[in-house]
Amino acid sequence: MAVKTLQDLLNEGVEGRGVLVRSDLNVPLDDNGEITDPGRIIASVPTIEALVQAGAKVVVTAHLGRPKGEPDSKFSLAPVAAKLAELLGRNVQLAGDVVGYDALSRSEGLTDGDVLLLENVRFDPRETSKDDAERGKLAAALVELVGEDGAFVSDGFGVVHRKQASVYDVAKLLPHYAGTLVAAEVDVLAKLTENPERPYAVVLGGSKVSDKLAVIEALAPKVDTLVIGGGMCFTFLAAQGLSVGSSLLQEEMIETCKGLLERFGDVIHLPRDIVVADKFAADADSKIVPANEIPEGWMGLDVGPESVDRFTALLTEAKTVFWNGPMGVFEFANFAAGTRGVAEAIVTATGKGAFTVVGGGDSAAAVRALGLPEDGFSHISTGGGASLEYLEGKELPGISVLED
Repeated sequence: MAVKTLQDLLNEGVEGRGVLVRSDLNVPLDDNGEITDPGRIIASVPTIEALVQAGAKVVVTAHLGRPKGEPDSKFSLAPVAAKLAELLGRNVQLAGDVVGYDALSRSEGLTDGDVLLLENVRFDPRETSKDDAERGKLAAALVELVGEDGAFVSDGFGVVHRKQASVYDVAKLLPHYAGTLVAAEVDVLAKLTENPERPYAVVLGGSKVSDKLAVIEALAPKVDTLVIGGGMCFTFLAAQGLSVGSSLLQEEMIETCKGLLERFGDVIHLPRDIVVADKFAADADSKIVPANEIPEGWMGLDVGPESVDRFTALLTEAKTVFWNGPMGVFEFANFAAGTRGVAEAIVTATGKGAFTVVGGGDSAAAVRALGLPEDGFSHISTGGGASLEYLEGKELPGISVLED
């Protein structure tokens, strides 16, 4: 992509200039408001750190969760500000609002190398408005915080598929650059789409076929192996005429899955055995059954060991692997073996020289939750939805707006 990068901005000089950075700091919190996986904050540090070291006055904007366009304390970026300060080894101010009096007064008081984090940008309803004029007003207010000689660095890859004020509209008002993270993500995804080394294997999991339908349609004709697990596999099994008990099932997608199996049956690989449970709970009674013998009243919560062996044989021979979506309910220890097994197979492929990408979201969370080595993968993306839309061939507004 023909866009200017962070390095271009640094070469131009940022000392004493205000720089607005759109980061992706949307991390999971537990019931006590503690961060359970700081991966996205960690990934955002290099761009912010480079600007700080170069003497910029850094104003960071980001969102957390899905507040309904108004302030909500449970979605405050306060814990994020604390973690970011810890990682940067310096004070990070948190504005009490998005573009209001506190944000403006704090931004005016910034000195070279200071960092100001604005409160959750989705507290302002204009951020996600469908009205271009409304988004434009918020963008203009964000620009005011960094001044007329300011710059915009887009570093939140997890939101570049959204046409939102802090992602898209600000880039129309300021000199704009791709941050370290966004540039790296796009380079990685280009490798997956432009001329991937073969065999090329894709692993898709997660709950709903409908969420992954477009990417299946886009990738199935291009890959050598398409492994399907997670809750979505049961709709495919049902499409084969099998009973899936009380497993997650999208009945309205069965005919679609039949069509996919007819067209791409030579590359689609489904589980051969399933770990079933008598209820959806960590302590549920469970057993392993063939995929065509799921008992009535039981639900599949993971792929079985025979499936893992089969998938492992396919994945360890691949030269390119993209993985998005867990194989089962990995949050429950009794149903994590499938996800772990597939992840370990991908790590093995990496060790044999394959180019392997974890497509963000729950897959990235699983890598960390299961204690797998992050350097066992060529790249762990921070943006699940953005990664999928890129691979589907969709235009990402937050990327296209950066192109000159």
